[in-house]
Amino acid sequence: MAQLQRPLIIQSQFIRLCCPRNARKTLTITPPRHCKLHTSTVTDNDIARLASLPLHPLTLADLVKHGRPPLNTPQLLTSANFTLSILPARLAHRIQSLRNLPFIVVSNPHISKIHSNYIHSLSTLLPWAEREITTLEDEVKFTEVMADLVQTHSNTISVLARGFLEARKYISPKDVTRFLDEHLRARIGTRLIAEQHLALHFSSQPHHDVTHTHDVEEPPSGFIGVIDTKLRPAKIVQHCEAVVSEICELKYGVRPHVVINGEPEYTFAHVPVHLEYIITELLKNAFRATVESGMEREPIEVTIAPLPEEQPGNNVDNGGEAKAIKNVDQGNVDVASRSFTHKDDSSSIASEQIRPLAHSTPGVTIRIRDRGGGISPENYAHIWDYSFTTFNEDQVSATLSGSSSSKSGSGMDALNAISGPGGDGANSLAGLGYGLPLGRAYAEYFGGGIAVQSLWGWGTDVYLSLKGVGKID
Repeated sequence: MAQLQRPLIIQSQFIRLCCPRNARKTLTITPPRHCKLHTSTVTDNDIARLASLPLHPLTLADLVKHGRPPLNTPQLLTSANFTLSILPARLAHRIQSLRNLPFIVVSNPHISKIHSNYIHSLSTLLPWAEREITTLEDEVKFTEVMADLVQTHSNTISVLARGFLEARKYISPKDVTRFLDEHLRARIGTRLIAEQHLALHFSSQPHHDVTHTHDVEEPPSGFIGVIDTKLRPAKIVQHCEAVVSEICELKYGVRPHVVINGEPEYTFAHVPVHLEYIITELLKNAFRATVESGMEREPIEVTIAPLPEEQPGNNVDNGGEAKAIKNVDQGNVDVASRSFTHKDDSSSIASEQIRPLAHSTPGVTIRIRDRGGGISPENYAHIWDYSFTTFNEDQVSATLSGSSSSKSGSGMDALNAISGPGGDGANSLAGLGYGLPLGRAYAEYFGGGIAVQSLWGWGTDVYLSLKGVGKID
């Protein structure tokens, strides 16, 4: 085993995004190098065959079922094979959904680039599709493929945003919203599956043995891959507040203060990077509204309210059926993209409902209340639309071109100058109207949600609910 070496590409900088902050010290970060992966040519038959396979909703329980780190060799191989079993079909669905767009839209260079990225990633997975990963050597090579996938799709959201803005003359805002809501939800799952195995790889015992890192501090016991089973929402709120406050003071000269009440010591199990993105987006909106309405002396109130644990027999809906995460909630059914081809054969795709957990699934509701004057009635109807923005055409053009001139940039939302989730660079989504709907997609992916109540002329209450993993054996 001593001769087994971890490829340098999976130790490169972007891997830090896949691992908890407290666990990053366990990695040896080295500069990335170009490494040619073994690929297979992707044919139309491959895409059609894989896209015809049934997809099942992904649950947080699926991601933690391989055990707590450090994983032993059988657990690590099981994680790799689980990842391999579900990713090719999901990539094929994304390719097919992009091909269903009107030709003039998918011909846009940005959207075409995303299509090419998916083809590339599927080509790196096809050599593994008909085999089982049975050795650590194979697991290392497969993990390199996962690292390449994460890096390849790190800027998917921002590239698609620009593509649809450039193609806005050829596709309606309603169709853009439907397509992106479905496509980006599916992307959440694809990326999370790959990142989870990457994180489990780095916290596995076999690879610690190979790299002689027995004395390296283990990740905190609460982490299972990218999931923190002891996540404290109040701590995430404090971190996001610090980031947003600095930018707010830099741009506006003032910063509102945040008051956290409820149960700030409450913990539950979830994906920290998802919660961090959602809270950042909600605080950005609250800070901007508060400052621009001249109410910066009024505190922004954040209330942490644990959800009551479900009692046995209560995990049913009004119709008596078990509550479930559905394929349509996670963007797996491709309903939106089929509307462009006038085909609705979604019934042929398995939409099997899987209960989130057999045990109770504790979670949390976070209320963010501001005195920023509320949302105007004409804007309130569009807050969930992708690409909805208060920018005028000149400002949108400036955003697309990256211009920072005072003429075009004076009305820019200063609080949008924060990097997006999953590797998107700073300013990549500034002013493009993706923050709130994408935040809701992250919240709803595992059975949560976001609700907004606005009192025009007074302020806004936003309710974020998240379900956790529940009890872990």
